[in-house]
This record gives sequence, structure tokens and C-alpha cells, in this order.
Amino acid sequence: MTNSNHSYSYLIGVDGGGSGTRVVLADANGVELARASGGPSGLGLGVERAWKAIDSTISRAFGSAGLPFEWQACALGCGLAGVNHAGWLAQFHESAPDGCALVVESDALTTLLGAHGGEPGVIVALGTGSIAASLDTQGQVAIAGGYGFPSGDEASGAWLGMRAAVHLQRVLDGRAPADDWSHALLECTNVADRDGLVVWLSAANQTAYATLAPTIFQHRNHPFAERLLQEAGREIETMVAALDHDKVMPVALCGGLASPLEPFVPETLRARLRVPLADSAAGALQLAHRAAAGEGQAAR
Repeated sequence: MTNSNHSYSYLIGVDGGGSGTRVVLADANGVELARASGGPSGLGLGVERAWKAIDSTISRAFGSAGLPFEWQACALGCGLAGVNHAGWLAQFHESAPDGCALVVESDALTTLLGAHGGEPGVIVALGTGSIAASLDTQGQVAIAGGYGFPSGDEASGAWLGMRAAVHLQRVLDGRAPADDWSHALLECTNVADRDGLVVWLSAANQTAYATLAPTIFQHRNHPFAERLLQEAGREIETMVAALDHDKVMPVALCGGLASPLEPFVPETLRARLRVPLADSAAGALQLAHRAAAGEGQAAR
């Protein structure tokens, strides 16, 4: 996939998850030229869909920089959700555009690289899905959580959204009284009754469930919503504890739900949190440097 004798004009960092794709475009020296956002590119939603989202988002970044886009000029570093599935990863590599250099790793690793600048630390990435990762002083990476939708990804948008849907189910069949939160959920799902919700649920994926998560924060005083948020905070603490037994490494919460969930993290951990130095797309840009140097490999 890579050619160490080829000179690439552009380095591109891609952060791809279940809710969206973020791209940072840089020149050959790593100087940032543009950023862009697009649709989801987590591999669990389909490899073809992932490449379409990545292609269109990169095109948008080149357009905003006023530059022509050609894959042959690009060294690409991707941090993607779902690369631990060997079949999806192999298909992603096989589907790569001709001529570009490519290194693919998990979005957990690129989030980790961005958040702590390549230094030891722990991250919990909280978006449509969730995963925790750590980098120790020996350069070893460890992972907690991140088993995916629907059984894993605790404290994620999809995890929260599935539980919000339970509240709406109970309201629609009379097991719980209607309230402002259930009305908000009806608006989010665009359904009017039980049968409509059954249809919505039968088609819902992790991205759809994640759209319900904001209603939990908006109605955080609801007893069930409050319990969900407190449970999410405890799940975050548990993931961090699994990776940092001695409680000595800096910890960063990353992703779209990091800020909303921070108040619900238990105080003992909240006191150790630091603001991420950079995002996952910036971490992926570090992989693009590797790709340009001819180090393209399958993700671990």
C-alpha cells in the first residue's frame, strides 16, 4: 500500500466513528492547512460507507484549502472505530484508493496520541461508542471496554440512547406516566405510538440510538435519567481503574460526550482529569507521518 520512494505532498489525519468523520489536512511538513467534518465512517456501519464518508470529507478539506485533491499525493493516517474486527479491517485495506499511503489504527489509539501528545496517560473516548486506552512508560498500549454495540461501549451515546428508549417504551404502554422527557423522545424518533416505536427500534443502529442521548442531559432531573448519568460516570471510573491501578497517570475524557458526562464522574477521578492536548484527528496525523515514511501496516 505504501512506497517509501514516493514523495507525498499532503498528510491527512482521519478520525472516523459512528457519528461522524473529522479530517485534518496538512502539508508534507505537518503544517495544518484545513479541517473538515462529514458523515460516519466507523467500520461497523459498512466499509463502503466508511470510504465514501472519508473521501467526501477529505475532498471538503481540500476544497476549503483551495487545493486540488488527488489520492496519489496523499499519505493517510486513519483512527477508526471497528478496526479490531479483522474482516472489516482487511476489507478496508482492500478498498483503499490506488496510490495513497495508508496506516490504520483504532480510534482509541489516535485519541490517546492526540490527548497526551504521545506521552503516558489514559483516555476514555465517549461518542457514539466508547473505549478506554492507556499508554505506559514502556510504550505499551492497553484497552478497556470498547466491545461495541449493543452489548458494550458503556457510557456512550448509543448505550445511553438504548436506555432512554426503555423509558419511552414504558410510557407508551402505560407502565410509566408520560412526561416532558417522553415527549422529547417521541420528537426525536418521530413516532406517535407503540407501533411506530416498534418500527423505529427494528431499524435503529448505534448512530440512531445515539441521537436520543441528548434528551437524557436535557432532562437530567428526571429520576431515571439521573440514574443513567450516574451509572455512566461509574462506568467511566471502572474503565480507568482497569488501566491505571496505581492512579498515577493523567486522564483525559475525549469525544462529544466528554464534557456533558464529566460532572457525573465520581469526584476521586474527576480531580485527576486533564484537558486533552489535541483531538483524535491530530493523533491520526501522527500516523500519516508513518504512512509517508513507508510504514503502512495493518492495524494491531
